[in-house]
Amino acid sequence: MLEIINRFILPPVNSTVAGDVDALFTFINVVSVIILLGITVAIVYFSIKYKRKTDDDVTPVIRHNTALEVTWTVIPLILILIVFFWGFRGYVEMRTPPQNAYEVYVTASSFFWQFTHPNGVQTTGELHVPNGRPVKLIMQSRDVIHSFFVPDYRIKQDVLPGRYTTAWFQTNEAVESVVFCTEYCGSGHSAMLAKVISMEPADFNAWLLDAKTESEREMPLADLGRSVYQNQGCIACHSLDGNAGIGPSFKGLFGSNRTFTDGTSREADEEYIKQSIYDPRSQIVEGFTGVMISYQGIIDDQQVNALIEFIKEQN
Repeated sequence: MLEIINRFILPPVNSTVAGDVDALFTFINVVSVIILLGITVAIVYFSIKYKRKTDDDVTPVIRHNTALEVTWTVIPLILILIVFFWGFRGYVEMRTPPQNAYEVYVTASSFFWQFTHPNGVQTTGELHVPNGRPVKLIMQSRDVIHSFFVPDYRIKQDVLPGRYTTAWFQTNEAVESVVFCTEYCGSGHSAMLAKVISMEPADFNAWLLDAKTESEREMPLADLGRSVYQNQGCIACHSLDGNAGIGPSFKGLFGSNRTFTDGTSREADEEYIKQSIYDPRSQIVEGFTGVMISYQGIIDDQQVNALIEFIKEQN
């Protein structure tokens, strides 16, 4: 019965996490309905039972009832803890992409979505993904705040200018799903739609080959990153063999912990690398001097993404 109701009021279940999200949603609704009915029945029952029958009726003074007070405190507490831990488990799962996830860079602009695959293929308005494999989205905005929402997958993530945010999903069926922007971003907000096209792995690989062009803008991202590394002078300061030069080596850089001259530290993730390229003096690694110039306006976001993929390959 509940499954029939969910099928009527909820979008299709097209990802591996959607079922768990719906189960928690159903649990909250069922418990809420039971509590509502219980309170309603109690109100009607007590209204009838304790209705004043004569003008001489006097309500007795009831100071407290320990058993009743413990009951109405403990039961809601248990329900809240169930919802919290159930929801927290799902949150952790949805925020932790698997190691073998297929990575796609997502760029939001008013009012369209652009997707860049590791081999350099770019699409606008259509995200092609392999069915049955985790897909990690590395997202940024070129202008204002947007929000990437796929109801069929039960995933939603804000996309921000000036930094990366991530989300992941794994489809369980080779079907199309709609992407919405759910953060008001201007007059064309309602038209900022896209499609996620889940394909069987063989079909997806064939599509990748067919979609590839010969232009440098659609080289594999890591290859384009190597080109940027060589042509923009990165090679003069950053080695690939682990030896420190004027700047840190790219070997083993991604995912490592970086300690800065001000005593703070952070993981070398996508956001760290982008900030290091565009604002290098904001986070100077211990043992180095802040001599690197900002590449803001010299290389674009696509080249930054390519450099990130190139650096990942050095691990």
